[in-house]
Amino acid sequence: QPRLVESGGGLVQPGGSLRLSCVVSGFTLDTYAIAWFRQAPGKEREGVSCINPSGVSTNYANSVKGRFTLSKDNAKNTAYLQMDNLTPEDTAVYFCAADWGSCHRGTYLYWGQGTQVTVSL
Repeated sequence: QPRLVESGGGLVQPGGSLRLSCVVSGFTLDTYAIAWFRQAPGKEREGVSCINPSGVSTNYANSVKGRFTLSKDNAKNTAYLQMDNLTPEDTAVYFCAADWGSCHRGTYLYWGQGTQVTVSL
């Protein structure tokens, strides 16, 4: 049974950093794209970043470009979202998701339960 488990969320001050992890099981990262989404209270879910199975191609939302870095370690079945220079606007529940093949704008097949990120003084 495919499974994704996020961790690493928490409370951080503006300008701080967090690294989220997404550990997957039941499938391999060399054949599935991994994406991160976030949803703030009262707002629609937003795509944050995605990395293709090859690991060569990574894309980012304009709102996080230059501050967030998505990477993965296929041997550890883990994807990482390094988030730097965080602002209160980054406060949201962050979800990782996976789908077979390349990154896309459609609905992803597998989802984690999410981890809360709060940026506040």
